[in-house]
Amino acid sequence: MQYTTLGHTGLKVSRLVLGTMNFGPRTSEEDADKIMDRARELGINFFDTANVYGRGANPDAHAGWTEEIVGRWFAKGDGRRESTVLATKFYNHMDDPSYGPNDPAGVSAYKLKRSLNDSLRRLQTDHVELLQMHHIDHHINWDEIFGAYEDVIAQGKVLYAGSSNFGARHLAFAAAHAHDRHFLGLVSEQHKYNLLTRLPELELLPTIKDLGMGMLIWSPLESGQLAENILHPTDPNGRRAAQNKLLSAARKAQLQRYEDLCKELGETQSTVALAWLLQNPVVTAPIIGPRTMEQLEAAVHALDVHLSPDVLEELDQIFPPVGAAPEAYAW
Repeated sequence: MQYTTLGHTGLKVSRLVLGTMNFGPRTSEEDADKIMDRARELGINFFDTANVYGRGANPDAHAGWTEEIVGRWFAKGDGRRESTVLATKFYNHMDDPSYGPNDPAGVSAYKLKRSLNDSLRRLQTDHVELLQMHHIDHHINWDEIFGAYEDVIAQGKVLYAGSSNFGARHLAFAAAHAHDRHFLGLVSEQHKYNLLTRLPELELLPTIKDLGMGMLIWSPLESGQLAENILHPTDPNGRRAAQNKLLSAARKAQLQRYEDLCKELGETQSTVALAWLLQNPVVTAPIIGPRTMEQLEAAVHALDVHLSPDVLEELDQIFPPVGAAPEAYAW
């Protein structure tokens, strides 16, 4: 396994993050335990979850289910919690009537502290290494939220503050307010970025680089569009088949070019998509969300794949970048 630091902190994290969103609704607890055990064996020390994960069509599904599964895995002991850099998130509503009018999605000192304590209970731990705001709250009061972060950090319940789905301007505002408070501020941003979603290159990536933040990537395979079975679904009634029917002719042609290139390289589409992200110096780690052990093993292989400049150029031709950041709109 390869490791790097999380932004400008001294915390060492694996270059792949184990995403847990499938645990419960799509992956049984038994299989989730096996995936977490194997991830640990492979050296993946960074796990990402969220207080809201666990919702789904399953009759047992509910917000918090995923954290409960991870918590029961930690409770097995044998150094599981001690060897894990744990990240969770808060923002969304939890369908918990005890929150009253404070349940709707948003960010506040109340929401942070209440959500954190509930997450710690479900996760069966006394702290998380990274507590992330799951989305920007456009009514955010930085003095309020950073004051709350300072409190829970001083209490030892949180080590670092992070964000997810923030824009470049939000990160800049946060950095300015943190500087005024002599507070470390946000150490990482979790964002959607992949070969099919390159808009973050325009403003977000340069801002993250300039601020020295870590960048964690969700949906590195664009919900499976960059996976190997999107054009040729194996189950005619499965999820990939349903996605395939929604693809335009132009998108199918684009993905066919991608598939052909990957075949020339002797690698799967998933591997190449992850390797492309891993070669970007701004990217700390993609978040992989394996439903099966096979998907976990395949994702780790991407760490050993190096894409040549010629291949990177061909990928840019297939998936054109927005422009030279951040002045693409200027001369």
